Amino acid sequence: MVFKNNTHEHLINIIKNKKILKLTLSETIVCIMERNRTCMEVATSGFIETGNIMIIPLFEGLNKSPNNVTTGLGRSASITVKSAISSEACSGEIGESLRIWTKNCQIILLGLGKQKDLTTKISRDNGAKCFASLSKKHGTQIVIRFTTGWKVDMMAAFTEGFILRDYTFEKYQNKDQEDKGPWSLICQTIDRYQKDLNSEVIKSSSIATGVHLARDLGNEPANRLYPEEFGKRALEWAKGKKNVEVEVWDYERLRKEGMYALIEVGKGSIHKPCMVFFRLNPDKETNSEVPCIVGKGITFDSGGISIKGSAGMDEMKLDMHGSATVFGLFQALYATGHKGRINGITCMAENMPSAEAYRPGDVIDTYSGKTIEVLNTDAEGRNVLADGLWKAGELNPSYIIDLATLTGSIVVALGHEATGLFSNNQSLSQKIKKIGDEVDEISWPMPMLPAFEKQMTSSKIADVRNQGKGRWGGASQAAGFLKQFIQKRENSEGENTQIPWAHLDIAGTAGIWGGENNATVGHGATGVQVRLLHRLITQN
Repeated sequence: MVFKNNTHEHLINIIKNKKILKLTLSETIVCIMERNRTCMEVATSGFIETGNIMIIPLFEGLNKSPNNVTTGLGRSASITVKSAISSEACSGEIGESLRIWTKNCQIILLGLGKQKDLTTKISRDNGAKCFASLSKKHGTQIVIRFTTGWKVDMMAAFTEGFILRDYTFEKYQNKDQEDKGPWSLICQTIDRYQKDLNSEVIKSSSIATGVHLARDLGNEPANRLYPEEFGKRALEWAKGKKNVEVEVWDYERLRKEGMYALIEVGKGSIHKPCMVFFRLNPDKETNSEVPCIVGKGITFDSGGISIKGSAGMDEMKLDMHGSATVFGLFQALYATGHKGRINGITCMAENMPSAEAYRPGDVIDTYSGKTIEVLNTDAEGRNVLADGLWKAGELNPSYIIDLATLTGSIVVALGHEATGLFSNNQSLSQKIKKIGDEVDEISWPMPMLPAFEKQMTSSKIADVRNQGKGRWGGASQAAGFLKQFIQKRENSEGENTQIPWAHLDIAGTAGIWGGENNATVGHGATGVQVRLLHRLITQN
């Protein structure tokens, strides 16, 4: 926990001297630093302070000022705010905002539309958009004043929008302006909601450390974050965390273990591949089946010998977002104090052309013992996952979920609005879809048709081929390939069936380069699926 400058002192003094709900000081003020990132501090209180910037979200149809709106304001400011709320200029329509300047603070009246139409997505998105419009020139102490008509889940979602949007990636910029320190945020509501709201915003703040870590990793340039560096950062992250283990299998260990699908993809680069194992609470439930989450980690994808075109190739530093999500998920689980045992695997490589690179036409061995005919070296993500998925099957998993920026085809199918969801288990697929809808990380079920599997197992010279027979259904072809590396085991009825597995193709949702489909991100890596997977694991 890091405290610095008068912003932190301001919150501490409020907690000491005013009626602010707190569980413990460390739970009420959240200021967590991961690799020099200081997060927004959050507290919950009654209607006390006004801060430098006071946000008052309002519903459509109000004809008078709600209770507690002007508490703490001077007489003149109170009259101005009440008059504005009662005027035609403040209709409460969604997206409408009206700013009022007083001597001590800026007041923003923010329209949220009709109360009956409010959803957690609308709340979260409008919270994020409101935060994006703020400037530290007006101060860093934000107050959100929830008045009439608000329920805990909607207040929590609105606040979560602020927390998630509080992110920038500026570590390589030399800026002259004065650092005004981190934002602080006080959520104000009536007494009966404070405890529950406090619990929710503390959880959101903790989970956001994982989301922001995943974004940091995804935004790193490939010359700064390569496979060995990813492993090094994972080991550094684990230091001092008693219930966390991280193990890195380097190039020599991969050769010893026979992880040749991963090796072949990465051997053309001077930065050699590795596999990183994350273990949370490794000594708990040692005989029980527990989830295993696997990430594709191509720190830069040139396409290899099947080289990509130059347009947009800079974005291929993001081809490791599956692994970034795994890393971020473990941070989120750790920060929220999850007690269960979880395993994670990231398959790290850089796909580069060179005299040592693998080639189209090669047949490569895998950890499973199956062979792959390489038809396209730019279909490399499925190759590295082949080894990771088979290894995951040895860890006694209750289910396996892999994440990968795997195909352009899924972007053609779903755009940037949803992650492609493929699964061999209907129950697991339904859970993922339901939670994705709840947290607005939409995961859309896609077909796992036998015809696609047949294509991927139709090689004349190997067990599987890494490319289908045509461009159509490319995302389903890739999922059909991955399915060949999910192990079988005996179920409770004595049948030999595949381990429950889901594949999340995040190619369309992992990054934003000027798009508008994710209000909680300004630019770059999104940290997608950290929140979904955290809820899936912790709810179970």
